[in-house]
Amino acid sequence: MAERAGIQKRWFLCIILLVVFSLILYVTNQYKFPQSFPNHKAQNFEVTMLAGADLPDLEPGIMFVETSDTLIPSELTMCAIESAALVNSRKQVYYFIKEFSGNISALEQTKFKGLHLLSSIHNITLLPLDLDDLFYGTPLFDWYKKIDPEHEEYWIHVLSDACRIALLWKYGGIYLDTDIISLKPLDFINFICEQSYNYANGAALGFSRNHPFTKESMFEYVEKYIGGKWGQQGPDLITRMLKKWCETQEINDFLNKTCKGVTFYPKDWFYPIPYSNWQSYFENGRWEENNSVEDQFSETRGVHIWNFLSNRNTRYIKDTQSYMEYFFKNYCPRTYETLQQ
Repeated sequence: MAERAGIQKRWFLCIILLVVFSLILYVTNQYKFPQSFPNHKAQNFEVTMLAGADLPDLEPGIMFVETSDTLIPSELTMCAIESAALVNSRKQVYYFIKEFSGNISALEQTKFKGLHLLSSIHNITLLPLDLDDLFYGTPLFDWYKKIDPEHEEYWIHVLSDACRIALLWKYGGIYLDTDIISLKPLDFINFICEQSYNYANGAALGFSRNHPFTKESMFEYVEKYIGGKWGQQGPDLITRMLKKWCETQEINDFLNKTCKGVTFYPKDWFYPIPYSNWQSYFENGRWEENNSVEDQFSETRGVHIWNFLSNRNTRYIKDTQSYMEYFFKNYCPRTYETLQQ
């Protein structure tokens, strides 16, 4: 009897150990972390960095983002979006708006004439910007849920910085700031543009869907987040990431070259006039009808107007012969017609 009891006890212990071992294997398989980030600490991010099941299924296009609480875009924003659609007539242009419900017919025509004008252009699509859905399944999700916008000095800007890399990660395509007026068509390639010597900017970016550069940029955004430092999550982030990507402190060595599949274009592509000289866009008498501005911006794909500095100067540009009037008149004619004298 004693021998039989001993055998039963050993069988019981074996069953217990087998159950415990099975539970350990189950938990391990359910909660293991991504293996593609050996340099990052384990964090509560989705293993597959989900593409967002509730997000619309969009083909790659040109993307703009409105992170403020307005449904009335500025004239410069309207021009930026219209011009992108005009010079890229075979590409879709998406305008993501935080306060938009998705129903343009619910917005009164006179009050929201800017959105109605944009929605009437055949290759422009207005979309709600659902931040929970956008950030879900990315390293940005926990950051977004924990942060308090009321204590953020540059909230609209840092939120925009986060949105652009998440959108590029989830959809792929081209992101442009709403103060870039497009002059030439853009190709769907992985690119970054120089702002000044050895310094990049994120106002114009192109990346394929699920590209490792945007994936790593989201981790970098969270780990090095400093909300009170202007540019930390914007041009500083893109510059840091490009240096890491190319494994160099001299990124200008790669101007007009491709580094690990990412092309680094010179400043003339989007920043032909530096922010320190932004006023020159608005100076009167910069062109005449027989003096083409095209020659002066022959290498430029889109002009960045530095809206953070120039945002009060856009409305009154008619009959000024300024660069801005030329750009509005030729690249966003519908918006130009809405401008005041």
